[in-house]
Amino acid sequence: MDAKNFDYNLAFSRTIGFVTRDEQQLLRGKTVAVAGLGGVGGGHVINLARLGVGCIHIADMDTFGIENFNRQAGANMNTVGRPKIEVAAEMARAINPEIKIKLFPDGVQTHNLKEFFGGVDAYIDGLDFFAFGIRKAVFEYCYENNIPATTVGPIGMGAALINFIPGKMSFEDYFQWKDGDGDLELAIKFLIGLTPKAPHRNYVVDATAMNFKARKGPSTPMGCELSAGVAGTEILKILLNRGPISAAPHSFVFDAFNNRVFHTHLIWGNRGPLQKLKIFLAKRMMSKQL
Repeated sequence: MDAKNFDYNLAFSRTIGFVTRDEQQLLRGKTVAVAGLGGVGGGHVINLARLGVGCIHIADMDTFGIENFNRQAGANMNTVGRPKIEVAAEMARAINPEIKIKLFPDGVQTHNLKEFFGGVDAYIDGLDFFAFGIRKAVFEYCYENNIPATTVGPIGMGAALINFIPGKMSFEDYFQWKDGDGDLELAIKFLIGLTPKAPHRNYVVDATAMNFKARKGPSTPMGCELSAGVAGTEILKILLNRGPISAAPHSFVFDAFNNRVFHTHLIWGNRGPLQKLKIFLAKRMMSKQL
């Protein structure tokens, strides 16, 4: 079908009922930023396009490879070697030819944060798990500039959700990343903060697949797609200002393998005594593997 025949109201009419027609028009006028188009980022972009969000800012500097096939939206034999950002933009425009997309092919960096977040109503984190420095800078910028930020990590066959809402607990207070923390400590704090109860542990069959030194870990398409669905729902609620929106220090894990939902309320974040113990034990265990 020719893009000239595109009809926004018809394209997103099947969402009406869960949103009102007026709310759909609100979504049409919203801008959402997504940094990172790997495991979950591409799924975020597709969901935003299918929700009828009118403008998205996307940032990524990577290209698709065969190793991405098990989980990444847009990864297939036709896209190997192509920039992820170009593929994601094409997929979004094929869904909504009217969508406005601002591309940051050099990725989100400290020097372009102001431009990346210019006019943005909400942010979805799609950065690589090990992108510690820029993730910290991004969440600090969002908090200081009153931009709601959502992170949903694919954990095993589930999704771990935390919202960081201005005026509530910040990313820094929750995860307790400190100057001088090495990559191992940052990774452990991030993982244990995301999923304090770690329900995926009971179906890990090869623990050696998690290699912090090589910056690699196992993943599933179910975890990534669940994460995109959860993030899309949270962003919908944030943009329309309705429904329950739980922010840090609340976190949730939706685990499909165990058919369970885990809600944790860490009033001290990773500063809590139990979290500190988990971090200590994890560091000792992982240090033996390095």
